[in-house]
Amino acid sequence: MYQTHTIRQKLKQFLYILFPILITQVGLLAMNFFDTLMSGQAGAEDLAGVAIGSSIWVPVFTGLSGILMALTPIVSHLIGSNTKEKVPFSVIQTIYLAIFLSIAVVLIGLFVLKPILNVMDLTGQVRYIAMHYLIGLSMGILPLFIYTSIRSFIDALGETRTTMFIILLSLPINVLFNYLFIFGKFGFPRLGGIGAGYASAITYWFIFFVAILVVHKNPPFAHYRIFRKWFRVSLITWKEVLKIGVPIGLAIFFEVSIFAAVTLLMSRFDTITIAAHQAAINFASLLYMGPLSVSMALTIAVGFEVGAKRIKDARQYGVLGISIAIALACLSAVFLWSFNEQIASLYTKDEAVLKLIAHFLIYAIFFQLSDAIAAPIQGALRGYKDVNMTLIMALISYWFVGLPLGYILASYTTFGPFGYWIGLSSGLTSGAITLYLRLQYLQRSYAKGRKNPVNP
Repeated sequence: MYQTHTIRQKLKQFLYILFPILITQVGLLAMNFFDTLMSGQAGAEDLAGVAIGSSIWVPVFTGLSGILMALTPIVSHLIGSNTKEKVPFSVIQTIYLAIFLSIAVVLIGLFVLKPILNVMDLTGQVRYIAMHYLIGLSMGILPLFIYTSIRSFIDALGETRTTMFIILLSLPINVLFNYLFIFGKFGFPRLGGIGAGYASAITYWFIFFVAILVVHKNPPFAHYRIFRKWFRVSLITWKEVLKIGVPIGLAIFFEVSIFAAVTLLMSRFDTITIAAHQAAINFASLLYMGPLSVSMALTIAVGFEVGAKRIKDARQYGVLGISIAIALACLSAVFLWSFNEQIASLYTKDEAVLKLIAHFLIYAIFFQLSDAIAAPIQGALRGYKDVNMTLIMALISYWFVGLPLGYILASYTTFGPFGYWIGLSSGLTSGAITLYLRLQYLQRSYAKGRKNPVNP
């Protein structure tokens, strides 16, 4: 990151940061995309099993990785305020925290996974596939969480191209092992959807080792000597990370888990509906990587400017980011409207499932537009280290507006399963409005010279 003086310079730097993040996020989601896509080719039960497994795992991972993402604004502020010597200590402490969280997830999963699946109205085969998919995936949780910490450090330096290259290298690994384990090729066991979990775990170990090598050997990361000195565990630093990270993680969890909750509630419908819903959510999530990437880029850019006390520049980056996200969402909406049947055909050859997927994708258009405003504003607020109000707004808009409305429409109207998607759109829209009002308040407070409007 470097100081910019004109809108054109800001746009150039923002796109320089944004494009690799977008490729990285698409790459990360592409692993889940290929899991779902390739499992669907193995059968409807495999697709449904992976859908249920993903609906349990994705909220857990995204929520906890949100905690580790606190390192990005922390490092951005340290660099912006020219206190770079403190960076290695913060990175190592976040890695320690990542190890602790990964161990906790595995241990908790040992006790709660089976009871969660047992209370769901699933066929025995779908339940078996979901459980063993998650068991296979759990073998890669430790490296994935540590990688998330390392990635937050890399991105905070503005070197987002590095994480892009790491993910691009890993995608062929993921697809290869999916092919080997799902379909039992070249002597490997044919595991169906379960094999996607083991393929993902192998991929997580790959990106972990590559990231460590890059940070250890390549500039500018090597200048910080991250792995040259191992500090003692500092609970005070953990507290700082958690103070910022827990609200970030919970806000992300509330957003992502509402989609997972809908999938779990969908279990009362037939297997075809579950499979179609998950396929549509899977593709809609791929498109969501646009506004999410803008959000992450804004956290870096705004955090850098706020750390350097250039409040006007931070505000200009916010306007740029939101404008870009809206433009991307409009393109996504046109794409979904024009090619929903072609997209559906990627997931299945079953005519009944295909038609349902295409129908679900039409509803996805509406929450794509709401996300284009909500996600970038969340990123800008995190750049200001303003995370608590974002958490409260996410909880209210998603769980007190979106999910109840979706349940009512799905249960008591003719919308059926599509009612949940209308509810999701409503929750996202209310969240976008309240987040915008919060950002406006915060920017006015900073403009008036209040020293700490986030925690006055």
